Amino acid sequence: MALLAWSSTYSVEVEEMDRQHRVLFNMLNDLHSAMLQGKGQDLTGHLLRMLVDYSRKHFAAEEALMAAAGYVNLATHRMKHKELIKQVDGYVKRYEKGEIAVDLSRMSFLRDWLTDHIQQTDGDYGVCVKTYISARKLGAA
Repeated sequence: MALLAWSSTYSVEVEEMDRQHRVLFNMLNDLHSAMLQGKGQDLTGHLLRMLVDYSRKHFAAEEALMAAAGYVNLATHRMKHKELIKQVDGYVKRYEKGEIAVDLSRMSFLRDWLTDHIQQTDGDYGVCVKTYISARKLGAA
């Protein structure tokens, strides 16, 4: 059973960001599946590192798009991204040292953070970025 299922309720109506959010959903589902199946630490650790690396790339792309669109809450949004990366980086380091495991509470935290962040924080930039993208398309036509 998947931890997350994509639906239109998660759409920020920005095609590229929705695509990247679906990738994050799939990565969390893969990590969750590995945890449930008791996969080895190497596989789980690899999936966890991939999730963090992709999150960094996604956050950078999202922030660049918001900056280009002149999104007024970019600084606050960027801070939320940095806080999550710091928290998850610490988690990965502790996991790699064998101090903690990937467990249901950590998976629930990641799931809840991602879904809440997309629906609330990311949802706020949707209109601004959509307007910017539409204006660029009109200017190029």
